[in-house]
Amino acid sequence: MGLRIVAVLTAVVLALVLAPPAGASPRPAPLPDDFLWGVASSGFQSEGSSPDSNWTRYIRRGETADPIGTSVDFRHRYREDVALAKGLGVEVYRVGVEWARVEPRPGVIDRHELAYYDDLVQSIVDAGMRPMITLDHWVYPGWIADRGGWAWSGTPAAWLRHNTMIVDRYTKYHPLWITINEPTVYVQKELQKGGITPDRVTTMLDRLVRVHRTIYDRIHRRDPNAMVSSNIAYLPTVEPLVDEAFAARVADRLDFVGVDYYYSVSPTDLSAANAAVDRMWDASMAADGIYYALRDLHERFPGKPLYVVEAGMVTENGKPRRDGYRRDDHLRDLVYWMQRARADGMPLIGFNYWTLTDNYEWGNYASRFGLYTVDVKTDPSLTRRPTAGVAAYRAVTATNGVGPSYRPSRPATWCSLVSAPSSCAQPVRN
Repeated sequence: MGLRIVAVLTAVVLALVLAPPAGASPRPAPLPDDFLWGVASSGFQSEGSSPDSNWTRYIRRGETADPIGTSVDFRHRYREDVALAKGLGVEVYRVGVEWARVEPRPGVIDRHELAYYDDLVQSIVDAGMRPMITLDHWVYPGWIADRGGWAWSGTPAAWLRHNTMIVDRYTKYHPLWITINEPTVYVQKELQKGGITPDRVTTMLDRLVRVHRTIYDRIHRRDPNAMVSSNIAYLPTVEPLVDEAFAARVADRLDFVGVDYYYSVSPTDLSAANAAVDRMWDASMAADGIYYALRDLHERFPGKPLYVVEAGMVTENGKPRRDGYRRDDHLRDLVYWMQRARADGMPLIGFNYWTLTDNYEWGNYASRFGLYTVDVKTDPSLTRRPTAGVAAYRAVTATNGVGPSYRPSRPATWCSLVSAPSSCAQPVRN
């Protein structure tokens, strides 16, 4: 540990010595006409009326702050939400197909629920958007949990049987595909909640690698031009090490590198630690960090297109953040830094805002990420109310970015450690 501290301090000193002085602020060019603007969601977090699964069991055991209940009732209001997404001017709507809903018992397909997903995907297409379908967003059926979850040797075969059916059903729409959402965080959550024991972590990772590679090949047999990935939850500084567990092992089976970016770190701001104790709203969200994350991934996965699968801002129950950062300013700042990244040669092809509406944030409703806010706990009507982010995003999608005169609402972070040491030693300025 002592050597690591010395290494970080050395990087800071080098940054102060080597960092070039800030020059004139670049004028951000618009993103290309084929850039994909989108919104993202997940099935379990938004659908409500949740069937038996690993996560409904974690909730019943009292391991979460809130029960899930109806969530925002996307299961019955999806057409309304698809219309809201269309109104933003986006081209991509990310949704998930919940295994637990489609196959509630081994080998038993719930045709009513499958018809719901059929209509959901068709509704997205009819609205002029492209679906991005997530096959596994951390949730599996209760009958898989009964057998040990990802520790059970039969889980990969069962997963592949189910998802082969989903792939075969929806490839005709030429969706973008996310096979497994944030695999390393998936493993961490399962370990935290007791879905696996510490001695089975490697086993779960190995099995996630195997099913990703297999379903990737299946998708490409059905749609040779498919775009398939598994999104990385970008962890400041340590991400290159974390990626050795999954992303590096499937690099030849990624058509693009998907990244989720939320939190920043610097020597004077370690507030990102709040995210680990479910106080995400107290974690700093410096937008310039997305530039460093993209630069790092471009350097480590050369030749791969980049797509920001998730990025957004969290507030506590919709209240103003303590740091004063506003959702509309943060969104525009993110877009500015993405434009800078693209201008500097990073092959960024798309961005999804997380999320269209507030939802169940893996244990609580206090964490609000939605462009449209929904007060699940006190508003039985579950009314979708626009935040300032809605008008901001409409303006961004209409012009493919922020205008040439735009400057971020906050200065670039001094000695960002998002991708240390390079993010500190080779900074960008606004």
